[in-house]
Amino acid sequence: MSSRIGLVMLGGNSMKEITKVVVDAMGGDNAPHEIIKGAVEAVGKSDAIHVILVGKEDVINQELSGYTYNKEQISVVHTSEVIETAEPPVMAIRRKKDSSIVVGLKMVKDKEADAFVSAGSSGAVLAGGQLLVGRIKGVERPPLAPLIPTEKGFSILIDCGANVDARPSHLVQFAKMGSIYMEHIMGVKNPKVAIVNIGAEEEKGNALVKETFPMLKECKDINFIGSIEAREIPHGQADVIVCEAFTGNVILKLYEGVASVLVSKIKGGMKQNLRGMIGGLLVKPVLKKTMKDFDASEYGGAPLLGLTGLVVKTHGSSKAKEVCNSILQCVTFKEEGINEKIKECIQAEEKSAQE
Repeated sequence: MSSRIGLVMLGGNSMKEITKVVVDAMGGDNAPHEIIKGAVEAVGKSDAIHVILVGKEDVINQELSGYTYNKEQISVVHTSEVIETAEPPVMAIRRKKDSSIVVGLKMVKDKEADAFVSAGSSGAVLAGGQLLVGRIKGVERPPLAPLIPTEKGFSILIDCGANVDARPSHLVQFAKMGSIYMEHIMGVKNPKVAIVNIGAEEEKGNALVKETFPMLKECKDINFIGSIEAREIPHGQADVIVCEAFTGNVILKLYEGVASVLVSKIKGGMKQNLRGMIGGLLVKPVLKKTMKDFDASEYGGAPLLGLTGLVVKTHGSSKAKEVCNSILQCVTFKEEGINEKIKECIQAEEKSAQE
């Protein structure tokens, strides 16, 4: 049954279209408990969602038995296999056809669902997204695009893991897709786009950056502001941070590592003596709000942009809050027609090139 025709009555004669989200119940370090808990929280926050949990049915049902939720909003699809993190991604996708990842992605491909969310094997999700769901015509490489917290809010880091060996034309498309996402999902008008570099000067950078820079500069449908150095990223100097996946993944992992160390150091300092504990109690409300502002899990997972259906990859260590927010972001993605907007952008690009 196509998710596009799912409607629910909302009082009177108003109707709301349901977003069907397939969730990999077996993927991630904290599966299935945190994954299922996140799914239950999501349907509790929105009646416009139907979650399809894929995985070992008996395990999923046992977990669900501990929760109270609208039974019409969650269903279970049994799969007998699980793709482990250490398995070669492409081989696993081809061999384990009854795994939660493969079955979930095929449901999106067959329009039985609008989106797929997984905290499982990154390689398998990325490979399966391209092989099973497929790219929008004209999209050269789908990028993985997480939101990262900054002093001014959030920026999108694109690409952070899907395309290590990217070409200039790929980065130009990343910039366009990232701009569409930031404007229509995050509400940033005319988002500022920058390419990661080792200096602000146009002549700096490696061969990829030097070749991409003038191409981005010529793009009339993005707000390109030039290069951005890594130290400026946390200050929110740009809304769309463009790079190939090797650089993006290093930035992301360093970001997460430094944040973790800082939190640990602050907590440790507060517990060293009585003065620290008293000071900690005084600053706790402000510190708690600040840490929440810098919590990327508040905005869900990283979408693999440019596919014919939505695929969202969450951290392997995701807890219920990130899973819940990843499911909720799928609703906004669908309502805003992000795939359609990307398709229109790419088609306009191709038409312009032909002229």
